[in-house]
Amino acid sequence: MAVVTMKNLLESGVHFGHQTKRWDPRMKKYIFAERNGIHIIDLQKTLRALEAARQVVREVTLEGERVLFVCTKRQLRPVIEMEAQRAGAFFVTERWLGGMLTNFATIKKQIRRLKDLERGIEEGSYEFYTKKEQLMLQRERDKLNKYLAGVKDMARLPGALFVVDAKKETIAVKEANNLGLPVIAITDTNADPDVIDYPIPGNDDAIRSVSVITGAIADAIEQARRELPPETRRRAEEAEAVTYSTETGTTQEAAQGDDRKRRRPRRKRKPRPEAIAGLRTEGAAEEGGAAPAAEPEQA
Repeated sequence: MAVVTMKNLLESGVHFGHQTKRWDPRMKKYIFAERNGIHIIDLQKTLRALEAARQVVREVTLEGERVLFVCTKRQLRPVIEMEAQRAGAFFVTERWLGGMLTNFATIKKQIRRLKDLERGIEEGSYEFYTKKEQLMLQRERDKLNKYLAGVKDMARLPGALFVVDAKKETIAVKEANNLGLPVIAITDTNADPDVIDYPIPGNDDAIRSVSVITGAIADAIEQARRELPPETRRRAEEAEAVTYSTETGTTQEAAQGDDRKRRRPRRKRKPRPEAIAGLRTEGAAEEGGAAPAAEPEQA
């Protein structure tokens, strides 16, 4: 696992904060000084916070969970996607969909739809559709892939969130807090560190600054994944190996449905002859006015 030094942080401009008029007073404990109307972040505290964050993602990964990287800043998308893919983590870089964590059941339906469209287009299942219908399906797939490309394999909630710019990704942070998921975030001088479990004070706008911090987090995850015990890795792969189908849902849901059918089979009611005879006698009495008298038995 690569070691991040004070020199690396200083050369990358991690210590540059926002203008003094845009600061959040709750970040005062992480500010070292003020220079030319700009707050300077204390890199000693940044280094300690970064090491604590690396330890957290390491523990989460060793438990078989995965981390979700969140950053919707356009200039930082390539960096986040590259580091997340290298670490085997999920990522959201286009737009945070409201309810992606708190309403994960609905998000799984969208992922299922995306997988069905991709499989259908690859297998040529839509070649007999009209050109307009094929175009509409292609557009639907592109739209879903735009927002869900980084979480297509996320069959369950992540173990932790790594957020770049906690102020911009407020909704993601709130959803994680509601679910009790640990949040690691790069917090600039205009952010609120109290809503973050593991804040990393630093510049969240510069590409070099974000690259250094994100790379350190990705290195910790990658190293922990290599150290995963075989049993833990097997359980994690089994939990993530989910096959989607529009008709039956996930393979797990389909299996549960089959179990329910086997446990409670439907029982057909057998007609009782005496009940049928009674109904026929009542019907005849209503039509004829009285029930026919029984014939006397012959001696």
